[in-house]
Amino acid sequence: MQIQEKQKIEALLGEYKNSLNTSDAKLAQSLYTKDGIFMPTEAPSAIGSENILKSYEYIFSQIQLNIEFFIEEIEVENDFAFATTSSEGTTLIHATGNTVPEANRELFVFEKVDDDWKIARYMFNKTSPQK
Repeated sequence: MQIQEKQKIEALLGEYKNSLNTSDAKLAQSLYTKDGIFMPTEAPSAIGSENILKSYEYIFSQIQLNIEFFIEEIEVENDFAFATTSSEGTTLIHATGNTVPEANRELFVFEKVDDDWKIARYMFNKTSPQK
């Protein structure tokens, strides 16, 4: 049972990576609980479905990500789970046309909603300073 739940969360993280790499704000929004919280680096928290959508729309208007996720751990406890991950790749900054390295560490908290895992809380920070 535990392995099956971890596989579902791995699949969810794969969908999340796809939303980032394709700049799909609606897909990203759909992966969160209705009262989810997105806590991006150096930006205000987006609380609730509509604010999460607006936050991703803004981010994707500014940059294009090309990243890979590396799952370090997934722990499941009943209807909640968490995962720590890292990611690396590149970011195209639309304003300048420059592509810069991207490297982060992430913390996801998941909640099981109607037998589907959703992101309840998500925060990340950079593992190397931007230049």
